[in-house]
Amino acid sequence: MGSRLLVVVPPDSDAHDTGPGHPERIGRVEAAVAGIADAHLDEIVGWDAGRDATRAELTAVHDGRYVDALDEFARGGGGMLDADTVVAPGSFAAATRAAGCGLRAVELLAAGDADAAFVLVRPPGHHAIATRGQGFCLFNNLAVATAALVSRGERVLVVDWDVHHGNGTQELFWDDPRVLFVSTHQYPAYPGSGRAEETGGEHARGFTVNFPLPPGATGDVALAALDDVVAPLVGAFAATWVLISAGFDAHRADPLADLVWSAGDYAALATRVGELAPGPGRTVAFLEGGYDLDALRASAGATACALAGIQPVVAPEEATTHGGPGRDIVARTGRALNG
Repeated sequence: MGSRLLVVVPPDSDAHDTGPGHPERIGRVEAAVAGIADAHLDEIVGWDAGRDATRAELTAVHDGRYVDALDEFARGGGGMLDADTVVAPGSFAAATRAAGCGLRAVELLAAGDADAAFVLVRPPGHHAIATRGQGFCLFNNLAVATAALVSRGERVLVVDWDVHHGNGTQELFWDDPRVLFVSTHQYPAYPGSGRAEETGGEHARGFTVNFPLPPGATGDVALAALDDVVAPLVGAFAATWVLISAGFDAHRADPLADLVWSAGDYAALATRVGELAPGPGRTVAFLEGGYDLDALRASAGATACALAGIQPVVAPEEATTHGGPGRDIVARTGRALNG
């Protein structure tokens, strides 16, 4: 085994230029990298620039017509896919590299090069569906890696702790019993999906697990969701890989949502989710949301420590949070799965 933590960061994240004032900006990756530097993990972190996803790897998840149309749209100067989602001239290349970075992380972990990986890419991915990008996302980076894994017989647990529901990932694997999809998210909030009663398709009932948390929910509620509902499911599911949609926009400082988590909560979540993996070298976290740069920096650093198996040192104001609403939602999800 090589490094304890592999960090995959492409060299050209700024090619996806969302313009002035857009919350999904190049400073996000820079903040996450700075957070890892703050944690002083130099001796146990290995760095990699990733690779591009091939067209075949992209079309294992996305409709080929969408892939080609996005390429053509970017070549023509780009524009807006929707009210929130920007395509710049360099966005197709950046998105293709972002999707390939997850594949690269999986390849290096499978070769024994690290105990876990943290993929710091933009554009993010978990809102992208087969036929279009949306919600700041162009390709579904985590889904591309998941599709590659299940195609060779792996069973993948996906944990999405972004404050917004990972509707794209849910839709892509809705009826696939090789993928157990778990999401904690604020509800109601964009994109409006992720009710507790959404539990999977005809052939994968119970393989989609949603915790739609109310505004003000604290980190202990997410941990209870993992302990009380998810852990027993994982035991029966027998995941061989764990992939994390690691959004940091549930932090109390984030401008786009209303949960009140802390950097310490993210470290606790990363530790707990990592314990659901079958062993070292089978956990990959993907950067999703997180739009307050200071909060993102602190949270990414704490998460990196946890992925590396080290207890992070966090500021007093970033200690784990307790006592907020949402415990009833954990119970409701449990009932929906058993009903």
